[in-house]
Amino acid sequence: MTQRINPKVLIPQETIRNKILLLRGKKVMLDRDLAKLYGVETKHLTRQVRRNKSRFPADFLLTLITQEVANLKCQFGTSSWGGTRKPPFAFTEHGILMLSSILNSERAVQVNIQIMRTFTKLREMLTSHKELKRKIEEMEKKYDYRFKVVFKAIKELIESPRKFKRRIGFHP
Repeated sequence: MTQRINPKVLIPQETIRNKILLLRGKKVMLDRDLAKLYGVETKHLTRQVRRNKSRFPADFLLTLITQEVANLKCQFGTSSWGGTRKPPFAFTEHGILMLSSILNSERAVQVNIQIMRTFTKLREMLTSHKELKRKIEEMEKKYDYRFKVVFKAIKELIESPRKFKRRIGFHP
């Protein structure tokens, strides 16, 4: 049974941001996370989605494949998954918007507003990040060779670190 939450209480943006995942190149939220935010059981949310399939085309709703479910279990630990028998749904931003229309509650509307604001903030952060990189490149062109080392260090800090997959076992 999920915990009932006061519809007037705002959810911190950081809480919502932590539940947004990158899956198949899209920012998504899982059905179980959304159910907690809406204050409903996951089975109620998924039941409403199945009853209203026509509102959720493929670009609004993703059903996770076995490999993706296994990856998520590794990331979150198996205990938090309990005994789910069906693969979870992953809702894109548009799918989340559609959810408020099928859940028909004041809480759903308020939570959706907060989620949309969080998605908007993320887009603004990405845009400003690109803008900052562009400005640094312009300054780099303007200034002398002496500052090239400084600009290179700044660029390395801005760019996301590359993650290398470490192979397990003995490799000759």
